Amino acid sequence: MATLMGCAGAGSDPVYSAFNREAGALIDTGNFGNATMNNTLIMNGEKQYTYDLSQRFASEVLTTVNFAFNSSVLDAGAHDTLREQANWIRQFPEVRFRVYGHTDAVGSNSYNKSLGLKRAQAVVRYLASQGISTSRLEAVVSFGETQPLIVTEGKERRNRRTVTEVSGFVAGNRMVLDGKYAEIIYRDYVRSAQAPTGLTGSAVTELSVGN
Repeated sequence: MATLMGCAGAGSDPVYSAFNREAGALIDTGNFGNATMNNTLIMNGEKQYTYDLSQRFASEVLTTVNFAFNSSVLDAGAHDTLREQANWIRQFPEVRFRVYGHTDAVGSNSYNKSLGLKRAQAVVRYLASQGISTSRLEAVVSFGETQPLIVTEGKERRNRRTVTEVSGFVAGNRMVLDGKYAEIIYRDYVRSAQAPTGLTGSAVTELSVGN
């Protein structure tokens, strides 16, 4: 019996199971290359600019919408919040966004992961209906019940939510290829300092003197 149990348990042993997989399976756990990618993003500035833009997004619009218990249906408040998000996102066609789904702790972990993903997908669909390309929106991550805002086993509405975040820049976009990340982030600030189009040089001077 002990021998049989040992054989049965061997299937879950990573060294034993490696004989039935491709060479190097134990070495490459899916994170191979992450260090190089992270260094590249830091060196070209993209990582910092992604963080800066994410901070600005979070400070200027509501990034979270909440849901009824055991539901992925967007209510009127969610629609208002997502319209604000869409208006902000439209200003930055070079930027990608990710929607994270969350649940409360009621129910199994597998069920809550599925529900969290449905909530994220509902948000992506609504943003798409507001004219945002789905190529810039991701709803592939669901934390389920694992990251509560309020630690409780009960039905806590604040834990039943999605969070929209900046995830990076669109590969191949002209601005990104030129490395003009700062110009992307501060685009509307730069525009606000520019003279209205159609004014002559003398008109601009008069406006400046008048101010």
